[in-house]
Amino acid sequence: MNKVYYMKAALDEAKKAYALGEVPIGAVVVKDDEIISSAYNRRETGKNALLHAETEAIYKACEKLGGWRLWECELYVTLEPCPMCAGAIVNSRIPKIYFGAYDKKNGACGSQINLLTMPENFRPEYEGGILENECTKLIQDFFRELRNKLSH
Repeated sequence: MNKVYYMKAALDEAKKAYALGEVPIGAVVVKDDEIISSAYNRRETGKNALLHAETEAIYKACEKLGGWRLWECELYVTLEPCPMCAGAIVNSRIPKIYFGAYDKKNGACGSQINLLTMPENFRPEYEGGILENECTKLIQDFFRELRNKLSH
């Protein structure tokens, strides 16, 4: 499989969030070319600030693998991780992260800050811009629709 395939799977998760009225962010964790967990943003429906797509996908992967070290996994997420999620990535030892859209407001993989390159810490490899246009469009469409609802 390739990066585009897995990012499309993450986009499918993001669309589930969109359908629930959640900010459309999706994530999948891959090990040995197989998706072992998937999740989408559920902060509003779960009424919990910790229910980001990345943290949910990491949680499920840890449960499935029976441990907290995900050093043989990759994470694909439709939006550049925020500081909380970047911290979870570092702490779970995921060595490779791929994201779609850049988050110029809250991105913690280079857009605002970069928590993945802190000295004296685990430093995962990362690559942004995978299906960037599709990931960005989904988020923009969501907020455009939300603004239209609020203005009527």
